[in-house]
Amino acid sequence: MTPRERVIAALNHREPDRIPVGICNCSGIGIHACTVYLLRQAFALDPPGTPVKVLEPFVMIGEIAPDLATALGADVVAVTANRNSFGLRNEGWRPWTFHDGTPLLVPEGFNTDPEPDGSTLMYPQGDRSVRPSGIMPKGGWYFDVLSRQLPIDDDALRVEDNLEEFGPISDEHLAHFARETERLYSHTDKAILIRIGDTAFGDIGRVPAPSLKDPKGIRDAEEWYMSHVTRRDYIYKVFERQCGIATQNLQRVFEAVGNRATVVHLTGTDFGGQEGPLFSPRVYRDLYKPFHKQVTDWVHTHTTWKTFIHSCGSVRELIPEFIEAGFDILNPVQCSAAGMDPVALKANFGDRIAFWGGGVNVQRTLPFGTPSEVRHEVRENLRVFGRGGGFVFAPVHNIQALVPEENLLALFETVRAEGRYPIV
Repeated sequence: MTPRERVIAALNHREPDRIPVGICNCSGIGIHACTVYLLRQAFALDPPGTPVKVLEPFVMIGEIAPDLATALGADVVAVTANRNSFGLRNEGWRPWTFHDGTPLLVPEGFNTDPEPDGSTLMYPQGDRSVRPSGIMPKGGWYFDVLSRQLPIDDDALRVEDNLEEFGPISDEHLAHFARETERLYSHTDKAILIRIGDTAFGDIGRVPAPSLKDPKGIRDAEEWYMSHVTRRDYIYKVFERQCGIATQNLQRVFEAVGNRATVVHLTGTDFGGQEGPLFSPRVYRDLYKPFHKQVTDWVHTHTTWKTFIHSCGSVRELIPEFIEAGFDILNPVQCSAAGMDPVALKANFGDRIAFWGGGVNVQRTLPFGTPSEVRHEVRENLRVFGRGGGFVFAPVHNIQALVPEENLLALFETVRAEGRYPIV
């Protein structure tokens, strides 16, 4: 089977020739840039010192180029925005040596000048004349989004203020989607994942609007979560307007890429924490589900795309809601969170939603375990999630920095050796 056929079979709950590998250039299923460099050296793909591009500075996702994708056995490629979370175009690449010595390439406008305390600030659209919207603490591995919340006057609060970053997709962005999807469809045999940010209702990584120079509305994370209770009608109206924008943009994207795409990543809003859901099922049903359903209904009516929801944490109580909302795929399947036992998840939901993730614990086993522990956990999760199809292998979220090389190699060697059907 081709990688594309393999992914389609798995997402249709059939057993392909082997379990597909769903790691690609997309946040949530990507790899930290420092680890990308480590892997490229381990596979002897580059001379030492060859830099790696940082595609998404927020979580420091590094570029998985085609040669590395082949080495990892990846079956998926991603088409994402031509701008990153801070509004910087992914172009004009220039060198930056990370604090651990890893050689990287960052886009024009990416601030590489440290502050006196050793931290590094990120500015929206690279404009240093406005307040920074992100910070990497000294010795940190990611950028944290900074709150730039202005005083809130409820009498003057306008729905439009929380929609400034959403709007009709630009011709430039459409052309990028069309060009990249056609290139990947024609020149690779891999499944194609596209990501459309306008469909991510209430994504706490986007609420502070790190790409906007002067965000208005409710932008502080705590204030946003509290507003689900104190300003429920306002949140509903924001989502209602956003949904209208999103479906119009989906129509235009479909006209540009057609059914060459296999999967559409619709939302990265986290509904769970380590110990339980962040929202009750009632809050999800009242505020999120109506708009998720409108978006997934549009996709299923007009396209062959599979619908993808990323939600970290303990979401066992919400999975039935996600299924009713029309999601075909759940990621990242955080098996280390409360109630997220792989055996129970597969038994209760495996015939109704596909799992993309859950392959290995990136909080403990992969960075801190032994190679034998990595092999054991990967083997068990392949066996549990893989039976009957409905599984695309990926770790639980991005592969982080500081993972030992031997653990990385154990991960991919085990998937290659143990991922063939029949799973025993």
